[in-house]
Amino acid sequence: MAGLSRPESEGCRELLGLLDDGDIAALCDTVTGRLVQPDGRQDAIRAILAYSQSVEELLRRKKVHRDIIFKYLASQGVIIPPATEKHNLIQHAKDYWKRQLQLKLKDTPEPVKTSQDIRLFQQEKEDKKAEKVDFRQLGEEFCHWFFELLNSQNPFLGPPQDEWGPQHFWHDVKLRFYYNTSEQKVIDYHGAEIVSLRLLSLVKEEYLFLSPNLDSCGLKCASSPHGLVMVGVAGTVHRGDTCLGIFEQIFGLIRCPFVENTWKIKFINLRIIGEASLAPGTLMKPAITFEQSDLEAFYSISLSGTKSMT
Repeated sequence: MAGLSRPESEGCRELLGLLDDGDIAALCDTVTGRLVQPDGRQDAIRAILAYSQSVEELLRRKKVHRDIIFKYLASQGVIIPPATEKHNLIQHAKDYWKRQLQLKLKDTPEPVKTSQDIRLFQQEKEDKKAEKVDFRQLGEEFCHWFFELLNSQNPFLGPPQDEWGPQHFWHDVKLRFYYNTSEQKVIDYHGAEIVSLRLLSLVKEEYLFLSPNLDSCGLKCASSPHGLVMVGVAGTVHRGDTCLGIFEQIFGLIRCPFVENTWKIKFINLRIIGEASLAPGTLMKPAITFEQSDLEAFYSISLSGTKSMT
């Protein structure tokens, strides 16, 4: 758990002070999974701060309304246009707290390093060099997060668990959507807002439910030398009690350099095939039909938009 920095924690404490008691209690239940029973308002705020994995996760919560973030920033002298969207307000808050942290670090005298400090520092550098990202685990965690969040926007499943929106994508994200149901079609979408809305419409307006198959056949991951991580996943498509077909999806993920342990979506290729177009038995265990080498070669090809998932 990354947690909040000291300026973030102090800022969020002040920001949460603008919420009413009902919203604080509800937010505490959501963040802690109802496992903490706070003794009063301040105890609830302490639990919210302690159990929030990141400042972005906390501020994205539905109970942290857009106007609350705006009022907090205004009280700190951060002047922003009133029509600014919530995800941009969150970034302004993070930037403000980052500046506060830099100012504190600047005012803190640097300690004199001993030979032991230097040895420990060199050892840490060597340890970090030896660290390798477990892309399989990253792919599994990403798919759990992505599909739980997307499916939760389906109105038949109750209120959404968290806020869906363009903040999860790079601004120039590309979506290639291929479907073979009553007709065959390939459509390209560009930009975080458009891609976000198109994916949202699958579950919110078409009432689909995408169920990923995360075993060794249904999930494959690879990375490029540039730091792009490719995640390929297969699964089944449902509406209510009916299984409509299968899907295959490739995600291109790039780590966000400004937020620790955060990856954003650079491109998506989504392929949906209706049951009538499938070979017998395909629905039993949906599997990725491309190989690891295809994912590794996908980086340069996909960004030029010359390859589809056919």
